[in-house]
Amino acid sequence: MSTRREGSPWQGLGAVTAKELADHMGSARMRILEWLVVLTAAAALYGALEGIRQTTSTDPFVFLRLFTDAQAPLPSFAALLGFLIPLVAIGLGFDAINGEYNHRTMSRILSQPIYRDALLLGKFLAGLAALAVCLVCLWLLVMGAGLILLGVPPSGEEVLRSLAFLCAALAYAGVWLGLALLCSVVFRSASTSALVALGLWLFTALLWPMLAPAIAQAIAPPDLATVLSGGMDMNTLAWQQALMHASPATLFNDTAITLLSPATRSLGPVFLSQIQGALLGAPLPLSESLAIVWPQFTGLIAAVLVLFTAGYVCFQRQEVRT
Repeated sequence: MSTRREGSPWQGLGAVTAKELADHMGSARMRILEWLVVLTAAAALYGALEGIRQTTSTDPFVFLRLFTDAQAPLPSFAALLGFLIPLVAIGLGFDAINGEYNHRTMSRILSQPIYRDALLLGKFLAGLAALAVCLVCLWLLVMGAGLILLGVPPSGEEVLRSLAFLCAALAYAGVWLGLALLCSVVFRSASTSALVALGLWLFTALLWPMLAPAIAQAIAPPDLATVLSGGMDMNTLAWQQALMHASPATLFNDTAITLLSPATRSLGPVFLSQIQGALLGAPLPLSESLAIVWPQFTGLIAAVLVLFTAGYVCFQRQEVRT
């Protein structure tokens, strides 16, 4: 087992981050993932542009509709990002640690003045920086395409809302990068790490929304009178909402809907006052939209911290043989 050396535990962090970021940005894997995201996003953006060109003079948030409008058979741009971001993040992190073991380079790296703390954090920061570069470039392409093809400049609130959505997308990417990094620490086989990470993503994105209502009804069975009247028991609904928000995909989708659709007034049960405000057509200010999605955004940040901490603990307990 490697011994600790005196000095800062973050010694070598900059060197690891720069080296890993250069590897990510120059790899063929990154090129393939980038083209996958760009081409699918361009198709979704084209469908949105076709649907909103007739409403540029009446819609005060026409630029935000570039992210939310969908034209069959493609989903909206925001929905596509919710599907593609986990793929890119898992593709960058599933072999971050076990790849060093398989290439027999881990002991060589740790024999240098580089601590395990700096190695793991450097790999995570490099992956997050690569994802940030991709998301920022994609955001600039969307805003530039909308400015050129629509001929209408975005308002200040539209820019702020889209930037807040960009931050939420980066936090969502950090969740799946942290999960991929954890799998790369736990499993020595890169294929096993990738399959487990992809399996967890598919479970939380596709299966969990179908299982959560059944589990909620088992935990808090609805009242018989409410069922017979065709209503929904509030206790059961509360459990269902809580279980649904255990999925990062649900947290990201709720954040995207609220930030990109200013008319969204609630993510749970809708009350009469909210319906009246929606019927009047008055959009919420950005501060109130942020207040609605603050729990979802902090949930994404907390998931990133929990997953990275779990990977850190597991990595510190592993034995590195020369």
